[in-house]
Amino acid sequence: MRVLVTGQIGLDKKRYLEQVAAIAKQNGEELKIFNIGDMMYREAPDVPPGRILDLPLARLNSLRRAVFRDVISEMGKYKNVLVNTHALFRWKHGLFSAFDFDQLSQFNADLYVTLVDNIETVHARMLRDHEFEHSLKDLMVWREEEILATEIVAKSNRRETDPARFFVLSRGRGTMTAETMFRLIFRPNMKTVYPSFPMSHVMDMPDVLAEIDGFRAKIAEKMIAFDPGDVDEKVLSDRAIKAASEGKLNLEVEIKEAAAPGQSPASMPVAKLNVKTQDILQIVPDIDGQIYARDFILVRQSDMIVSYIPELPGGKPGLSSGVERELQHAHEHGRDVYVIWRPRKEPSPFVTQTANKVFRSVDECLTFLEKKGYFQPHNLFGS
Repeated sequence: MRVLVTGQIGLDKKRYLEQVAAIAKQNGEELKIFNIGDMMYREAPDVPPGRILDLPLARLNSLRRAVFRDVISEMGKYKNVLVNTHALFRWKHGLFSAFDFDQLSQFNADLYVTLVDNIETVHARMLRDHEFEHSLKDLMVWREEEILATEIVAKSNRRETDPARFFVLSRGRGTMTAETMFRLIFRPNMKTVYPSFPMSHVMDMPDVLAEIDGFRAKIAEKMIAFDPGDVDEKVLSDRAIKAASEGKLNLEVEIKEAAAPGQSPASMPVAKLNVKTQDILQIVPDIDGQIYARDFILVRQSDMIVSYIPELPGGKPGLSSGVERELQHAHEHGRDVYVIWRPRKEPSPFVTQTANKVFRSVDECLTFLEKKGYFQPHNLFGS
């Protein structure tokens, strides 16, 4: 298996991928990781840490080609190889490519993955680890560019058999999605699912949120789940709009790294970061637009959508406009559509005519999917 992982600076991909390799080892698999950035620094010991992108483009390109040649010459020694790199850079030179098509063709990846993360967390890491002036807008644009550039690279890898796969994957909000990445690499026949559920208008309903979280956990346990809740920047934009209405020039934002698998999210330290309210307001349209586009990407890259519709206080169905659009999008793109309908009120024809099947509980849905053979063993112990 040959894997190419991309994503903007500020994702801390190296730490994340170390967790993926650890899970692989626990499951009797070997994963050799080539971190292109680290290799370039070793190739150029005269360059101070954090300054390699300040090099002239000619030398930067020469360094990158040299280390990628090393990857190509070494990869035959390993069954499973992952290259950690970027698709492009937004730096002092402007926007420029971080790859060469001839070398990527030689690498011939089976799987391409672009990692994404919540923008305030990326911003905090950039301030901590990199001496580079940037705006939140820069980071939002860079994230979209990484996705598009990687998708283009994946599509350019025209293979007659076993076409290369491309996925967008969140790094994880409470807990790293390292298990998901492991499954994409080592369990390619596992079913992929988009768990759909209302978000914005249930934020102040703790009992409903607990129901939804239980649904998300059960779905993620059984299949490869692309959870839209792992990137929840709408909360940030709503807080900024409220702060502006109250005349607040700055907003205190909590920064909390995702826990490693097996770690408790509650054990992770919380940092505080002051962000200008106006800086967040400038990216509100980007947040909304990227939620719309990214969630549809996640739907299309999944085998199925499973939507959880809770009953809200007063017996009202918790069917948001976003969930309705996701169900319709999945239906129009030929994905299996399953709905878990919790309200006592019967679902409308717009739900029943879109869904392959409607269930009354999560367990009923999981039993049905298991009977269809959708749950495959994913570790050495067959569970």
